[in-house]
Amino acid sequence: MYAIIRAGGKQAKVQSGDVINIERIKGSEEELTFAPLLVVDDEGTAVSDRKILEKATVTAKVLGEARGPKIDIFKYKNKTGYRRRQGHRQTYTRIEITGISLPGAKKSKAEVAPVESSEEE
Repeated sequence: MYAIIRAGGKQAKVQSGDVINIERIKGSEEELTFAPLLVVDDEGTAVSDRKILEKATVTAKVLGEARGPKIDIFKYKNKTGYRRRQGHRQTYTRIEITGISLPGAKKSKAEVAPVESSEEE
């Protein structure tokens, strides 16, 4: 099962156990929850209904902060002596996705089949 979440103005496709970098979140929270935009279960069924997704959650554990690559900024204008040099390094929050819960999700056929066969015996 995977979900698409919105974090820091960007969207990310996540599964349980994934480790991703998102825009920095200030605060000392150890557990984060996200509201998914789309959930696709193991059978390939996509759920995009807002009423169902209001109850769905994606939980994540904060692992720490990380820094992105250095971005060099250089401005130059010809024949005027104008030169400006600047650098930037974005700070990210590293998270690990611990679970995706979708209330009212149907049980897979593999889970239902053994129960039916045991009742026939």
